[in-house]
Amino acid sequence: MIDVRDLHVRFGEVEAVAGIDLVADAGQATALLGRNGAGKSTTMRVLAGVVPPSEGTALVGGYDVARDAVAVKRLVGYCPDVGGLVPRATPWEHLQLSARLRRLDDWEPLGRDLLERFELGDVAHRVTSGFSHGMGRRLSVVLAALHEPDVMLLDEPFDGVDPIGVEATLGVIGDARARGACVLVSTHLRELAMLACTTAVVLRGGARVAAMAAGELSGEAGADAYRALLD
Repeated sequence: MIDVRDLHVRFGEVEAVAGIDLVADAGQATALLGRNGAGKSTTMRVLAGVVPPSEGTALVGGYDVARDAVAVKRLVGYCPDVGGLVPRATPWEHLQLSARLRRLDDWEPLGRDLLERFELGDVAHRVTSGFSHGMGRRLSVVLAALHEPDVMLLDEPFDGVDPIGVEATLGVIGDARARGACVLVSTHLRELAMLACTTAVVLRGGARVAAMAAGELSGEAGADAYRALLD
């Protein structure tokens, strides 16, 4: 579902992504790991059709992000690392807008279920300007999951999220995999990534340094291996 070859992204003289290769399959969840500044979020933005690649190719569901960005956006459910919410809108209004833009029918039962699972049901009609960072993260995951996309891109979905939110996010990832979707999770939290994902790609300095089964980065031995990859 995701096929990235020699991806480069430059912002002026800064090369945020320096030749990444990445493959993520349908029915699987892949973790994109690395420190801040490793190129994770920029790669996710390219795959979401938000940022164009400077060089290389990135295919999502067979669509070239440089040529068919609109088709990619229809296919993808994207939780950005920051922003994405309207401060004066409520969670329910966010869902209504997303459903209208995507021309969804019968979305309300799933929308209510997702809000309840993420413990946002009681604040469904409260504007998001008063939300904590963790509440905003949870709502972003809900919005990414609402249309049951074929490709789900979750950028730092666990950042500042409480255990209930973590459990709900793991459940959404599991549901997506069960229906055959491709899930890519960008995070610096190795242990949660290993719970959520089957494979892992480690980035450092905008380049890929390793790709492996998630189990290879689990436990104390995995922590040591991960640290060695980042040094």
